[in-house]
Amino acid sequence: MTTSLRVAALGDLHCTRTSEGVYQPLFAKVAVLGNHDFESNAADEVSRILTDAAGVVVLDGTAVEILGVGFAGAKGFPGGFGPRALQAWGEAPVKAFVAAAIEEALKLESALARLRTRGRVAILHYAPVGATVDGEPIEIYPFLGSSRLEEPINRYRPDVVFHGHAHRGQLEGTTSAGVPVYNVALPLLRRRFPEQPFRVVEIPIAEGERGGQETPAVVSAAGARA
Repeated sequence: MTTSLRVAALGDLHCTRTSEGVYQPLFAKVAVLGNHDFESNAADEVSRILTDAAGVVVLDGTAVEILGVGFAGAKGFPGGFGPRALQAWGEAPVKAFVAAAIEEALKLESALARLRTRGRVAILHYAPVGATVDGEPIEIYPFLGSSRLEEPINRYRPDVVFHGHAHRGQLEGTTSAGVPVYNVALPLLRRRFPEQPFRVVEIPIAEGERGGQETPAVVSAAGARA
């Protein structure tokens, strides 16, 4: 018999100095960092604060199980989608850019490979498919995600993928293998669901697999929380 766990997800909180305490009720157990967390070369410090002060598990090519559901996460990287994705040719900086995208895809693959639960969730900052960035200025599509992230998702078939970063994109899409992908960037969710700016998804789990205390499972993607 199969039951389910309800997961609420959102991303891109973009906290400022005046945000202290505002989002505290939203935080729970799992997070992946976003591009702004890396902008000031303080990602390690951000992770330490989240871990030590809030008890958050920061996912960076790693995985964790909560109440019978496995969460695998990585930041991801830009690079574009499909046949228009940037390739490793030409100048060394271009090759380094593509190498970074490939490294993040490998991190996601490694994290997904660790999951042994019936219910599985992939968490990213950058989009793995172009469908959920549609609506953004076309000039910045390549900087909003990478289809290289789609490859491990199709291989391991999690139940759902959450990402942020595309504030003007679409709410949902699917990978080429049919895995549902949800854009949970907070600015987008606030425009569509002002009364409930987060996405709720039921994740199936096998009966008897759900252990631990009956507390909400929350996922933070791309500087956002779920």
